[in-house]
Order: sequence, then structure tokens, then C-alpha cells
Amino acid sequence: MEALLVRKLGDPTLPPNVSENSPFDLSTSHPIPNLGSPTSVRVRVKATSLNFANYLQVLGKYQEKPPLPFIPGSDYSGVVDAVGPNVTKFKIGDPVCSFVALGSFAQFIVADQSDLFRVPDGCDLVAAGALPVAYGTSHVALVHRAQLRPNQVLMVLGAAGGVGLSAVQIGKVCGATVIAVARGNEKVQFLKSSGVDHVVDLSNANVIESVKGFLKSRKLKGVDVLYDPVGGKLTKDSMKLLNWGAQILVIGFASEEVPVIPANIALVKNWTIHGLYWGSHKIYQPNVLGDSLKELLSWLSKGLITINISHTFSLAEGLAFHIQKKAV
Repeated sequence: MEALLVRKLGDPTLPPNVSENSPFDLSTSHPIPNLGSPTSVRVRVKATSLNFANYLQVLGKYQEKPPLPFIPGSDYSGVVDAVGPNVTKFKIGDPVCSFVALGSFAQFIVADQSDLFRVPDGCDLVAAGALPVAYGTSHVALVHRAQLRPNQVLMVLGAAGGVGLSAVQIGKVCGATVIAVARGNEKVQFLKSSGVDHVVDLSNANVIESVKGFLKSRKLKGVDVLYDPVGGKLTKDSMKLLNWGAQILVIGFASEEVPVIPANIALVKNWTIHGLYWGSHKIYQPNVLGDSLKELLSWLSKGLITINISHTFSLAEGLAFHIQKKAV
């Protein structure tokens, strides 16, 4: 089968099999994985998403560092290709989606039936392949951890990126007032078309002044939930906009600068700070992930959320990891 292997750590923007400096090797004869247990299911992969975590994995900067060589890739969708003798939940031909720590950048992948989710009728398989990680992260963060309520003010940093855009949509489903922060006119116009209540364009506006003006116009006191996949100075500025009793969701550090959240201010203002490493719920709270993805697939089938596919690539095109980097 065809599979994209990482032979060495390095620049993810270098295409495979072109330069000796590329970390990738595009194999066209990688072994098709066998069913490993009676409840295993083999899936022919239709689509697998490109996440910032994948970019960091290839660079060797992710919190989990797999041994070389490895096949990157996390969430995916596809069609059941083979089933073990004790599989009861799926049959050959069923559309499914799921997520793994590694391995989805390949034509086939094997998972236990308990780890797969049936894609509802009428849902686009490519869209389903981009659902679990980005939308799962935001759903667990906003619904499970922050318990976002109607009429609360949600501020999303990096709102035009994968997790940011999912947070914007989930915030609207929850009935929140959503403030989106991004950079550049194209991203701002797209966010406005997504129904957000206020957009800050960092290329020509000060986030503090812009958000304060919006809050004043709506007679709102401040931000109740801060969704932060960016970090750096933007986090520091955003903290000046938070309400008493606000919640901070630490999602990641796309700015490559880990922010300092002063504990004394958090104490005085009764802030709650949530660290959110979505993947670790698979180990510690797997039911949370399962319930989350089931609800997201239901929302997708009802049209409550829409997966925006900005680009599609074949494995042979090297997946152009730099596009994910620029999307934040």
C-alpha cells in the first residue's frame, strides 16, 4: 500500500523522495496491516486531516516523540475493508471515522471496533476525516471542561485555524456571544460570514481596544471564556479583557511562545485555568471522547457545524505541511 513515512526529523515542508534533506519517504509497497485481533477492523482511508500537531511531530517538537520511522497522521475517515470474526458493530462497506496517535497517512489502517465511529448517512466522508481532532478538541474544551452556556462571551484566538474555527462554530451552537481574533482581511471576511459577533483583525487593530469597544456596545462586562491555541503576547493582552470568574482554555502555543498566566491575578479574579491535551483523554477518560465525537457527528448530520476543507492533497504531494502552519 501507499504510505508516508517519517525516516528522520526535519522540515515538514520538504516534499518526499525529492531531496535528501526531506524527512519523508513515500512508500508504494508498504505492507497492508493485518487484523490484529478478533475485534479488529481494517479501514481503507478516504481522508486524513492535517493538524498542527502533525507538523510538530515531524519537527520533533511535539510532546510525544515516537521512535523512527513512523507514519504520521491522526484523525481519518474511510470505508470498512475487512473485519475480524468477533466484530459486531460494523460490516464491510460501512463509512467510519476515528483517530489514532500515529498512522493515518496511509491507504489502510487497522483499529478495534470500539475505537471506530459510524459516519451518519448523508455526511461527507472527507469532512468526517477532518472532524475528530480539531472539533473534538474544541468540543471537549468548551462543552465538557468550560461548560459554555448561552449568552456567555467566548473569545477565540487563532480563530481562522483548524481548532479556532471549530471553537467558533461550537461556541455559536452553544448560544455564546463569539469574538474571533485572526490576522488578515481574507480570514476576517471568512469569519464574518461564519456568523461570529465580532472579529478582530490583528493586522490593523489593537485587540484590547477593539474588544473593549465591542463589549461596551453590547453592554457586556468582559470575556467569560478564553480559548487560546496561540499563546505569547496575545494571551497576555487577552487576559486584560477577562471577567471575574472567567475560564482560560490552554489549547496550544502556535506562536511558539508559552505565556505566563500570573497566579496572583488568577486568585484575585477567581479565574479557572484549564490545560487541554485532548489526546490524553483516550487514556484517562475515553468515554468523554466517545460521547463528544458522537455528538459532533450528530451536529454534522444536522448541519449545525460545517467542516471547512481549505485544501486537499495526495500523499505524493507531500501534504504541504506549511499550509497548516500558516493557517493559525
